[in-house]
Amino acid sequence: MIERRPSLNALVSPLVDALVADADWLRLEVRRLENGAQLIDAGISALGGLEAGRRISEICLGGLSRVRLSGSGPVPGWPSNVEVSAADPVLACLGSQYAGWSLTHGEGKGAFHALGSGPGRALAGKEPLFAELRYRDRSERACLVLEVDKEPPLPLVDKIASECGVDPSALTLILTPTSSLVGTVQIVSRVLEVALHKTHELGFDLDRIHDGMGSAPLPPPSPDFVTAMGRTNDAILFGGQVHLFLGGRDDVIEELAERLPSSASRDYGRPFAEVFKAYDYDFFQVDPLLFSPARILLTAVESGRTFAAGRIDLDLLAASFGIAP
Repeated sequence: MIERRPSLNALVSPLVDALVADADWLRLEVRRLENGAQLIDAGISALGGLEAGRRISEICLGGLSRVRLSGSGPVPGWPSNVEVSAADPVLACLGSQYAGWSLTHGEGKGAFHALGSGPGRALAGKEPLFAELRYRDRSERACLVLEVDKEPPLPLVDKIASECGVDPSALTLILTPTSSLVGTVQIVSRVLEVALHKTHELGFDLDRIHDGMGSAPLPPPSPDFVTAMGRTNDAILFGGQVHLFLGGRDDVIEELAERLPSSASRDYGRPFAEVFKAYDYDFFQVDPLLFSPARILLTAVESGRTFAAGRIDLDLLAASFGIAP
């Protein structure tokens, strides 16, 4: 049975409207496509910035979370960090923020491909995950975030609107290139989401996830796509910290803690850009269990015990971020 919970798209609608209203000082570009869909450029032609990235990250989380930029974190002398907390972490992270909707148009080298994240996913319901979440949204407006460096073709925009069950004029697409400041913030703000996704992949019952929060250092952007992607991943893999509050037996939670950090993966130990290159830039060859925060704390709410695993790796962070000694 599909549970009726707050509409994610309704929750983000005022956030999207505020983003558009503040577009000038946030250094975003907003325009309407031929079919009426609203496009927000957050780093292709527009400059964007950290505050725009923070606000777009909250939109991507379905309006159920708070994203904060802080001046302290695990890296000595590195004052740029992202902190994420959620009212409903499973719905916010897996039902909205997770980039689970594969979008493709065309064939060959000229094909457009992107992974859609944000509350629009819950309208389309294209992923089996929504059956597990027992959630399907209903809304007259839709919003989707695409981590791309070019505009999606109009036929694909029409398809997205149709799959979401809204008129194209009620659809907002936010474009956040990986190499931009906005893209950097919105990727690193996934620190909590990757922990929940791996928790799900390891077979833990999502209904037993009561709450959680996370943080990670904000890396410098890079104009080179592979370097930019590597740094944003490494911020989580080597510097991310997540604290989850779980129900269930202590022995089950303790075992989960041991398997959850990124260091439990066979591909751990090198900056992500090096790992990616070693697999001939084939993302799907990378061990999927690598994508998790560096340090994990799991609190068993029924016993009050906390199990910790993993560690912050300052040397790998410095190598990835290009921090001079």
